[in-house]
Amino acid sequence: MPPISRTDPIFIVGTERSGSNLLRVILDAHPRLDVPHPPHIMKYFAGLEAGYGDLREPDRRRALARDIGRLLAVHIHPWELPVDLDAAAARADPPDLFGIFVQIYEQHRAAAGKARWGCKSTFMIHHAERVLEHFPGARFIWLVRDARDVAASSRRSVFSPYHPYLSARLWAEQQRLGLALEAAHPGATLRLRYEDLLAEPEGALRGVCGFIGEDYAPEMLRFFETRAARVGAGLSVDWGNTARPILRGNTRKYRKELSDGEVWMVEAAAGAELIALGYELEYPEPGHLEPGPGRLLGMRVRDELWHLQVEWRSLRTDRNHWRRWGRGVTMALIRARGRLR
Repeated sequence: MPPISRTDPIFIVGTERSGSNLLRVILDAHPRLDVPHPPHIMKYFAGLEAGYGDLREPDRRRALARDIGRLLAVHIHPWELPVDLDAAAARADPPDLFGIFVQIYEQHRAAAGKARWGCKSTFMIHHAERVLEHFPGARFIWLVRDARDVAASSRRSVFSPYHPYLSARLWAEQQRLGLALEAAHPGATLRLRYEDLLAEPEGALRGVCGFIGEDYAPEMLRFFETRAARVGAGLSVDWGNTARPILRGNTRKYRKELSDGEVWMVEAAAGAELIALGYELEYPEPGHLEPGPGRLLGMRVRDELWHLQVEWRSLRTDRNHWRRWGRGVTMALIRARGRLR
């Protein structure tokens, strides 16, 4: 395994509603680290990359960069630092989507006056091999949270499935990816449990700093005083806790927020992964749930009803509600143009 580098990037991966925004603002408060809220460049454009043709050609690479700029323009957590898209395209190394992504983050880092950048796009777990090919010293912090608490939190979030079974099924799939990453690249991957971060914040963060090769900085635990934390908390209810000190009791909330049947459903969908990650089951032998077409349809209908309720709340409370919808429209137009091309 290559030695730790104090310049290679850091990636926070895992599942939505697992505390990744909290960890992002904590790391961003480190004097050497720049971890902006992610526009999910690789998530949105990896499937479109081939449609731009041979990206070794500057014009094609510039066209891709400018489309990425359209995504940045509607980012649900607007970047306050400038990005020169044409320069990102010109300097991309490798000359492809990943190279442009890297240059955009490098520009943000330089403008922030920091020494090293990090990316909180949890979906980067799908691109780990591509990352490590170009940054052998990159580090992945795999943030894990109890699937039952993830299911309880997801019901209130605009970013996740709402039905406990659908949430648990996605959680299980993503933990299998994390386990595979950990097995393939143990030196590049740190498994961090959300519950441990809350119970012993300083100890957990000292471990994170040792893993990424940085000195521990006490100001990381004052993250809630930073502008990044305050801005995010003001944009969406889902990010409200980033402007408060760590909530040490924010665990096992599923016992109050999920019914017994919903807890069983989560464990039946994700029990093997919960056990593999050290969580105790409420039902020692929950079995494995594979709902038939009719039952699955009912779950999806219920999921959509919860979705509508959360969207209505978001419309009334979230300052970035229309930016999120604008992102969906923008990417739909970019995809449609790509199909025509």
